[in-house]
Amino acid sequence: ELLINILRTSGINPVLSLPCEKIKNLLEMLKSNFFHIPLTREEEGVGISAGAALAGRRPAIFVQSSGMGNMLNALLSLTKTYELPLAIFVSWRGIYNERIKAQVPMGRALPGILDACGISYTVIEKKEDMELIEPSLKEVYEKNRIHVFLISPAIWRDGPLPYQQARERFREEVFIFMISRPARPLRRYPRFDFIKTIASVLYDEIVVSNLGIPSKELFYAKHRPLNFYMLGSMGMATPIGLGLSLFTKKRVIVIDGDGSILMNPGSIGTVAYLRPENLIIIGIDNGSYGSTGDQPTLTSGLIDLEEIARAFGIRNTMKVSSKRELRQLLLSPPSTLKKNLRGPSFLHVIARPGNKDVPDIPLTPVEIKEQFSSALLMDGIPL
Repeated sequence: ELLINILRTSGINPVLSLPCEKIKNLLEMLKSNFFHIPLTREEEGVGISAGAALAGRRPAIFVQSSGMGNMLNALLSLTKTYELPLAIFVSWRGIYNERIKAQVPMGRALPGILDACGISYTVIEKKEDMELIEPSLKEVYEKNRIHVFLISPAIWRDGPLPYQQARERFREEVFIFMISRPARPLRRYPRFDFIKTIASVLYDEIVVSNLGIPSKELFYAKHRPLNFYMLGSMGMATPIGLGLSLFTKKRVIVIDGDGSILMNPGSIGTVAYLRPENLIIIGIDNGSYGSTGDQPTLTSGLIDLEEIARAFGIRNTMKVSSKRELRQLLLSPPSTLKKNLRGPSFLHVIARPGNKDVPDIPLTPVEIKEQFSSALLMDGIPL
């Protein structure tokens, strides 16, 4: 509430964000108090903020540490080059009670990266540090500068506040766009049910699993050395699978998600261009960022991932809404697809929001890599 008041007093408008589990309550409050723009990729926010600043507004972006890596070139070549104002509030991951190892390298390196880029920053670790924000914001917009506020998760350590789900409000906002669109299948099953279905038919396929809870669910459903579990790098599941598919004859299955695909949709075009017949992308679309607090994605009403795949040039696509449909489309015998789905293929799986309560993967990133690499070598796949 204190931060919201500071932003309001400073005349911030608009507020742009990508979700982070550590600030899910704050993000819900931002949506309720400001003109809010949900992003699909952090770099996109830099461009939107530049336009808003040129129109005389005072934009602010809320992202997590990893997002700063996605923004750097645009920040330097656009915002800094044109001397535009921008305040960036970073959920500073990797430095306080961090469970996700993939968050640690960028989190620890971020102050040095900002110093190297000539971007000023303020560390916010406790409530008293909040008083540093308002004078820094004044300088941002009066002197046309970039300033980053590194907000430690420690500041929220008193415990999570209950936060409102924005899903119904979001659906009301996009309903007008949905009226003229064909009806979509009902979201009947959670993602975990579909992951269990995929796991049940796996034989010797290579599997790349999207980051966060989907990877944990796959590990819980069926751990196998040929599963590559992503712990970070959102938007990279399909590119990793594409890279693998180009250098093996084995079938490669990517378990991707709607938020991840929307962050890097151009990779679907690259898949269509290279046309690997052994690649299957299973886009499990639950209409939410499930790993960060169930914030809605644009597939909740506006965007159809199958249409995106077809527009980029993938012709073998199908929409799936039941476990039986998915099972029928997958391997039977396990190492071959039906002829009508020779790849590259895109299966758009309609799921309902919700996560399976599963434990963390008990492997380090290096252990995941070594198990996976050893399994590939055993199958005679050169590295």
